[in-house]
Amino acid sequence: MINFNGTLATQDSNTITQNRGFLYGDAVFETVKIVNGKVLYLEDHYFRLMASMRVVRMEIPMNFTMEYLEEQFVSLTNQLAISASARARITVFRHDGGYYLPVDNTVSFLIHATALEVVKYSFEEKEYEVDLFKDFYITKQLLSSIKTTNRILNVAASIFASENDLDNCLLLNDSKNVVEAIQGNIFMLVGSKLITPPVSEGCLNGVMRKQILKLAKTIEEIEVVEEVISPFELQKADELFVTNVIKGIQPITKYRKKNFKVNVSKQLISKLNEIITVA
Repeated sequence: MINFNGTLATQDSNTITQNRGFLYGDAVFETVKIVNGKVLYLEDHYFRLMASMRVVRMEIPMNFTMEYLEEQFVSLTNQLAISASARARITVFRHDGGYYLPVDNTVSFLIHATALEVVKYSFEEKEYEVDLFKDFYITKQLLSSIKTTNRILNVAASIFASENDLDNCLLLNDSKNVVEAIQGNIFMLVGSKLITPPVSEGCLNGVMRKQILKLAKTIEEIEVVEEVISPFELQKADELFVTNVIKGIQPITKYRKKNFKVNVSKQLISKLNEIITVA
């Protein structure tokens, strides 16, 4: 028996009772964007998921090919009639059993999806304000660069942002350097130099981050580098923006008393949409 919200019930009546993702955060995930029945940046998502599973020593099933996983995403969105533009998430979790030490390393997966209103990337021309979140820090280690279901720091930061009427927060690592935003990587433009923190600083090895690094190098007047970003440098920036595969690019227009432009953000969104059109 278990006690669920004050009611005694059989253990079998609640599927999360022994779920290791629920009990220990023993799970990894990927969030993808599907356009016209295809997963954008499929190869990047697939290899990051495989790398994440290896890092946490999960056993990768023989049928976990890139084609198989895309088929699982698309079959669901087709069934929901949302394959034109959808957000989908796959969570891979180790099978029930054990405490911190698993009984074995075999896995199951769960995919869920929701419709997106638009196919192409865009952003609203309105104020988007951020500040630093300093209650907790990201550690500079390999686990920080992969997507596990232990996102309690991001949850706490989201609540902090909501309580302070902010649109987002910038997260710091244990060296007090800027690492990323709550739900994406951070880029900073200073003059003609576009900077994003290296993965070694503890930021997520983002799929959209990789695309932006590649696309920004096609803009002749911009120098693209991976460098440490100190909080003191933020107010010297000309532009700041956040990236992830669902939103694409979200420009930051205000940090404390500094307002920012959105010129390069617009250029990069245009280049992203060219890729979608080709796909």
